[in-house]
Amino acid sequence: MPSHLFADRPAPQPPERGTVDALITQTRRLRGGLDAVRREALVDDDDAQGRWQRALCDLAAHQLDDLGSHLGQLREGLTAEEEDAAALAAESALHAEPDTGSLLSRVGSAEWNLLTDEVSWSQELFEIFGRSPAGGGMSLDELPTMVFAEDQALLTAMVTACLVDGRPIDGEFRIVRADGGVRTLHMMGEPVLDADGCTASMWAVLRDVSELRRSQRAVRESRDCLQRQRRIAQTEHRLAVELQEAVLPPWRGSLRLPHGGPGALDIAAHYLPSTSSALIGGDWYDALELPDGASLLTVGDLTGHGVTATGAMAMLLGALRGMAVAGLAPGPLMGHLNQLLETTVQPALGSAVCCRYEPALRRLTWSQAGHPAPLLFRDGTGHALGAPDGVLLGATHGAAYEQAELTLRAGDLLVLHTDGLTRRSASEESQQRRLLDLAPLLDGVRTAQDCVRMITEEFGEREREDDACVLVARIGS
Repeated sequence: MPSHLFADRPAPQPPERGTVDALITQTRRLRGGLDAVRREALVDDDDAQGRWQRALCDLAAHQLDDLGSHLGQLREGLTAEEEDAAALAAESALHAEPDTGSLLSRVGSAEWNLLTDEVSWSQELFEIFGRSPAGGGMSLDELPTMVFAEDQALLTAMVTACLVDGRPIDGEFRIVRADGGVRTLHMMGEPVLDADGCTASMWAVLRDVSELRRSQRAVRESRDCLQRQRRIAQTEHRLAVELQEAVLPPWRGSLRLPHGGPGALDIAAHYLPSTSSALIGGDWYDALELPDGASLLTVGDLTGHGVTATGAMAMLLGALRGMAVAGLAPGPLMGHLNQLLETTVQPALGSAVCCRYEPALRRLTWSQAGHPAPLLFRDGTGHALGAPDGVLLGATHGAAYEQAELTLRAGDLLVLHTDGLTRRSASEESQQRRLLDLAPLLDGVRTAQDCVRMITEEFGEREREDDACVLVARIGS
């Protein structure tokens, strides 16, 4: 029969590969088996071997409870994609050697005889303390010399309660080894009574939990950091939303431009957020009546997300409105926007389409910068307008932007949109044909608002990596 001073560490059974749930199930199964062993280990206090077995069961229960708690936190905090990686990491921790920071850390034992002053330490305990067995084990009076000053009172209180009041020991303290290494030890022990009921000795098992506690600190620090990042992200998202709402047109539903006269436009628009990200992008739409009676229609998209993108969008849209009100035609206007993006502190790329509509002549003059051309729906069919030359905004210095003209008819439907509407991801081609195939249905719709509703029902529910805008203008009689 092995000595009660020998800390046996049986090899753990390999856990199932797979998800964190599989590891949690295995941990619970081990915990149930351990409870059965603990019940069998209930023996007389005079049986040293039984005390040792019971102490090892208690330590194992601590470890399994810790492991179950950590795995539970992993399951609650991970996405499905991360879960398998976390499970493999937990499995590696179970199989790691003690020197590499295993959760199954080394356990040692000791007994202090109060009658003979004899001290008995197991080999594992000498290794934990970094002492040579030739120097012998440390007495209870010597032990505090290796303990952190902050923890000495705790150790003294635990030992005194055990020797004087007969209470079991269950607590942690830190030691500084001769090599300068700092270790955190979990100590469990109890007094051994003689025939007269007096305390004859004290025995204890000590587990090196340094790596476990370091891991717990890392988890807490990571959780705190994650919470801070989430708060920052929430704040930035709120600011981006507020900025976007402040910049985009204040009108909701439909808009009529100009407010009177023939050839007026019935206009409606909608912003569709990304379905795969909570970040706000730099998409915009706008419709504005100009001083000379013409109307401005525009949609665009800046690269990036969050406050930076919405801030740049606000600057660009403000400049676009100002230059349009000042009378600049779409082509020169795009050139100035390109120059503006070049001179910003945080350079960005953008695409845009800008249309000027004159209701008296039903004439549309438009220009584009690397953007999907407007779609024209007429008599139940639809097609994209032939796009004049124009590169992305901010892509090159001194770029020139051509413009095109088109005479529209009463009842024509003009659709402007950003590419996030018809493209699911950056690696996929645009599904603009699906939008054009709606032509027969759009031909029977009376208002621009109903057209927008039909388009968003077709494209709004599908998964998109980017946000999108759509603007519809119906030419009046």
